[in-house]
Amino acid sequence: MNILFATSEATPFCKTGGLGDVCGALPRELAKLGHGVTIVLPAFRQAREAGVPIEPTGVYVEAPIGQKHVRGHLLRSRLPHSTVDVVLVEQDHFYDRPHLYRVEGEDYRDNCERFTFFCRAALEAIPKLGLAVDAVHCHDWTAGLIPAYIKTLYGAHQPWRGLVSLLTIHNLAYQGNFWHWDMALTGLDWKYFNWRQMEFYGNLSFLKTGIVFADALTTVSPTYAREILSSPLGAGMEGALQRRQADLHGIINGVDYDVWNPAVDRYLGDRRYGQHDYAAGKAACKQQLQRRLHLPQRPDAPLLAAISRLADQKGFDLIVRVMRHWAERVDAQWVVLGTGEPKYHEALSLLAVEFPDRVAVRLEFSDELAHQIEAGADIFVMPSAYEPCGLNQLYSLRYGTVPVVRATGGLADTVVNATEETLAAGTATGFSFEDYTSLALAEALDRAVRAYQHKPVWAQLIETGMRQDWSWRHSAEQYVRLYEQTVRRGPVEALG
Repeated sequence: MNILFATSEATPFCKTGGLGDVCGALPRELAKLGHGVTIVLPAFRQAREAGVPIEPTGVYVEAPIGQKHVRGHLLRSRLPHSTVDVVLVEQDHFYDRPHLYRVEGEDYRDNCERFTFFCRAALEAIPKLGLAVDAVHCHDWTAGLIPAYIKTLYGAHQPWRGLVSLLTIHNLAYQGNFWHWDMALTGLDWKYFNWRQMEFYGNLSFLKTGIVFADALTTVSPTYAREILSSPLGAGMEGALQRRQADLHGIINGVDYDVWNPAVDRYLGDRRYGQHDYAAGKAACKQQLQRRLHLPQRPDAPLLAAISRLADQKGFDLIVRVMRHWAERVDAQWVVLGTGEPKYHEALSLLAVEFPDRVAVRLEFSDELAHQIEAGADIFVMPSAYEPCGLNQLYSLRYGTVPVVRATGGLADTVVNATEETLAAGTATGFSFEDYTSLALAEALDRAVRAYQHKPVWAQLIETGMRQDWSWRHSAEQYVRLYEQTVRRGPVEALG
């Protein structure tokens, strides 16, 4: 099976979030299973400065964008430590910018042009580079026009005839919606600009286009696949998704245990640990973390952590309220790592100043510190308003850091709430709550701290969590089955 990944992010080339992690890890795992994978992505400045060798091919692609013809150069690289080829679409006017999608809080005004060209260039690269492709796996709105192009402008010609496409929705909130007159930039017939296909409340929608025209759809957890079929998590797309429900599949993202594993973690030094010696290892990591963050080195005080984009979606309105209450009344320590909305920068910084012995905040992204927090914390806090998949709860399980999560999306699929029944069955791995309120979060945290003080129960939770296998291999095998099923079935007629 030969798969072309069309994505705007793939680590280590470029990343703003989980999309980059998935498209950097899943292709590598598919290649290990014996499949041919090529990634195509824009040659963003970030990608070209990532430190990975990139070579020119001397091959050019050209596509009409509205009334003009745009030319791009194809570059070639390789995903490190793999056999996965990477094709980068070089078009400096579109992609040589300091950020991928937006600057100073505003989307680039020509994003429709930028990603229309990317979608066409990805398809043009197939014959230009002689790529063997059985399926095109498109990721999020930035690749959303590709399924439509395959079924309209390209599908009647070789080598695109009979080609199938899949679209993975990583976060339905990001839709790629543009002014309706931008339809002219795509080169697609205006007959497709209707409420059942490309039109979305008067605008052109790249994501809706992909949903309608792709031969199969996936999202990043079974629960999220169900949640987006209705409001509010359907974000206005629930009607289109309901019409494609039979073709919608939820596949949990995986974890790269070569990177996120306390037994081999390069950031832990001589404090590495595994399932059988975690007690001493975590104690040493906790002490080092407290020292690094200038918190009192108290081994018995529960250390709670959050590593995240500081945003409403991630539940920081709940976290800030609970942190203040706990910092005043509960003998526990908190550490927060991340950047995001200014209101949370201000609120968290104030808490750190008011309660220096109980709150440490780092308004930055540090991969090293993220690993050390996962290893040194006792409890990981993730009360998301919605969470398509989530990765930090999976990292936490492997590091023996018990997650406290809201039961939504992938969090509901991956964390087993500790109850009398699940503890007796030996399946409990953390704590979850349903209502999106600070009271519900506080009650779940209180249950976690009480369990922390009961050492046999806490040891059971840690050990059960560390035994979980959320490796990419399981996810990759599910994708392979879906690729094979989709190719066997062949292209399906787009809803109209």
